[in-house]
Amino acid sequence: MRRYGKHTDEDDIRSRPNRKGNRPRTNIRPKHEDAAEGMVLTVDRGRLTCLVEDRVVMAMKARELGRKAAVVGDRVALVGDLSGRKDTLARIVRIEERTSVLRRTADDDDPYERVVVANADQLAIVTALADPEPRPRLIDRCLVAAYDGGLEPLLVMTKSDLAPPDKLLELYGALDIPYVVTSRDELEDGSAVARVREQLDGRVTAFVGHSGVGKTTLVNALVPHDQRRTTGHVNAVTGRGRHTTTSALALSLPGGAGWVVDTPGVRSFGLHHVDPSRVIHAFPDLVPGTEGCPRACSHDEPDCALDAWVEAGHADPARLYSLRRLLATRERREGD
Repeated sequence: MRRYGKHTDEDDIRSRPNRKGNRPRTNIRPKHEDAAEGMVLTVDRGRLTCLVEDRVVMAMKARELGRKAAVVGDRVALVGDLSGRKDTLARIVRIEERTSVLRRTADDDDPYERVVVANADQLAIVTALADPEPRPRLIDRCLVAAYDGGLEPLLVMTKSDLAPPDKLLELYGALDIPYVVTSRDELEDGSAVARVREQLDGRVTAFVGHSGVGKTTLVNALVPHDQRRTTGHVNAVTGRGRHTTTSALALSLPGGAGWVVDTPGVRSFGLHHVDPSRVIHAFPDLVPGTEGCPRACSHDEPDCALDAWVEAGHADPARLYSLRRLLATRERREGD
């Protein structure tokens, strides 16, 4: 039923008054050009702790960001109360473009990826040489995630007083990964801390490792002014430690010489999000040899041109073996 005739004008149409007296809704969003820059230090149940200049500010994500989530390490723009006083809350209105992203999934069949940390320069993979035993497959998975996310890997081996590092060093020697070997005595006298610091200065480094390897103990030694609860006991039956770090946290190294991001202990590192074709780019000495590969080559099949490339002496066979071992990580479980 038509309410008005065919020839209506503005005087014939009644407009509904705005009872709230506020402005009509619009799709034009404010640009927040005066927003302050900050860095996300930790996230806890929708509240984000951020560093703005020299102040620690509590913030929440603005509604206009939608489903886009900020994670530890993100560079963000904030508005609102930036004083950092108790019971104040700012708003994150923009998440800046990320330079690197460390992702993981719960397992290889889980399509839901979790961003662990953003904008890190380096991934320190912490593994104990004993108690619990090293898990090379988990190390391989962390390496693949690092290469895929744009982070440089660093291997940190702890508890060398219980077992020598020779086997692990032989396994990863062809990858030319920088490494540090530490013992409990060296952590106590500070010599191990000094060696690790040499690899961290001026960089943002995310620390990962399964429970019980001494990751948080090492972080506490590196950042003594902000202690985290150290690891629990290693289970004698499973050989695994108990999670004591429950959320990622960015900590400033003494003197402002870099950042350490301590992450929760992991028992699995799914790689569902990783495209295997990108892993080859972590091996620049092998990339030229892929020119003769068939289309969509997995680099681990009979027609792969890398075999002839290596046989001709263009690259070390150990490098090709390492590449294929990393590519095969999605087909194997961490404990295999």
